Amino acid sequence: MNEQARHARIEVDIPDQRLRLLFGDHVAREYPISSGKAGTGQLQGSGCTPLGQHRVRIKIGVGAATGSVFVGRRATGEIYSAELAQRYPERDWILTRILWLTGAEPGFNRGGNIDSLRRYIYIHGTPDSEPMGKPASHGCIRMRNHDILELFDLVQNGTPVEILG
Repeated sequence: MNEQARHARIEVDIPDQRLRLLFGDHVAREYPISSGKAGTGQLQGSGCTPLGQHRVRIKIGVGAATGSVFVGRRATGEIYSAELAQRYPERDWILTRILWLTGAEPGFNRGGNIDSLRRYIYIHGTPDSEPMGKPASHGCIRMRNHDILELFDLVQNGTPVEILG
């Protein structure tokens, strides 16, 4: 892990649909994202993207090919394609890499029915056909596959994530 990653933090701007990677006060990278179609909110089952202070709990997908499909945080061995999408139209496609978030604010996004970790809130890759810059997810933060690959390599477990509404 490089020294720079130890000082990284992520800021997710829901109104602008942008994710920024910062080192100190310097914006090192900025990416378009897609957050929850149902808006922002903390409740389990709401389909909303939770707000507030979080941390990367675990990084999933080291070494997986671009477009690798994940179900239940495990690679299925499939690589996303239009044909696969037609075969499984009900799937919420989680691709390439996962940054699984845990809430850092007890009573707001941690614990009970508002717990971001238990809600399986991720920053993850999505098919290139999915729109960026507008809310369309089931509550997670979706990114382009090439963007999540880059971000994944620049952060570590424990990296602070602030989701702003």
